[in-house]
Amino acid sequence: MLKQRFISALVGVPLVVLVVLKLNLSGFALIAALAMLLAAWEWGALIPLQHRAARIAYLLLTLFCIAVAWNFAQSEILVDVVLWSALLWWLFVLYWITRPALGGEATLVHALAKALLGLGLMISTWLALVVLHSRPDQGPHWVLYVLVLVWVADSGAFFAGRQFGRNKLAPRVSPGKTWEGVLGALAACSLFAFGYARFIDLQGSAMAGFILVCLVTVLFSIAGDLLESLLKRQQGVKDSGTLIPGHGGILDRIDSLLAAAPVFLLGLRWVAL
Repeated sequence: MLKQRFISALVGVPLVVLVVLKLNLSGFALIAALAMLLAAWEWGALIPLQHRAARIAYLLLTLFCIAVAWNFAQSEILVDVVLWSALLWWLFVLYWITRPALGGEATLVHALAKALLGLGLMISTWLALVVLHSRPDQGPHWVLYVLVLVWVADSGAFFAGRQFGRNKLAPRVSPGKTWEGVLGALAACSLFAFGYARFIDLQGSAMAGFILVCLVTVLFSIAGDLLESLLKRQQGVKDSGTLIPGHGGILDRIDSLLAAAPVFLLGLRWVAL
């Protein structure tokens, strides 16, 4: 398993970097849409949508919403509405994590609510990544930054939790996560954000605002990880899929990004960066 994870990372990380930095906006948007569609397919299994036809319909609905969002991606009003809606969705997720039994029954109402939540999260993440990539001030580098920020947070949480983890963060959702891991993620990302702020020559309040945005982004990214853990626990599965050897499915790799991308973009707008 460890060998598979290493090989997948060795192939996947450079490929992601090339996609982000080398493709034009249309090409990047297309690849990002494909990733969201694969994630939507896996989300359909976690809802769960019992019939294959229902999952295909959910996939097509996601594709339709992405196409609509692409046509209006230049609209500041639409982007703001989607980003603020995403923030409200994630605030609800924070509440849901504290009530993990909520939505556990396989009812039509619960399935519909999870389907709508997933649709909103996929669309807001895709739109946030595309808008970031389209920024005139080195847009692709901003996309790469938020990706690396999530990776740094995951690594900081893993090593701090493994070395110092004592106090469980959400034992009924993900028993392996600890408050010490959260602190490790915040510490690692503080250093990373500070270094990047210096690199792009931010000073004073601009630097402080940027670092604050990064730390809030990391906190929400942890919520994204916990949300997927909650859905998998409710369905009694270990991974969302088997697409990536050693890593599970697409959702297992982008669960943190689902929260991080829209929150990060909203934060950049808030601090006028």
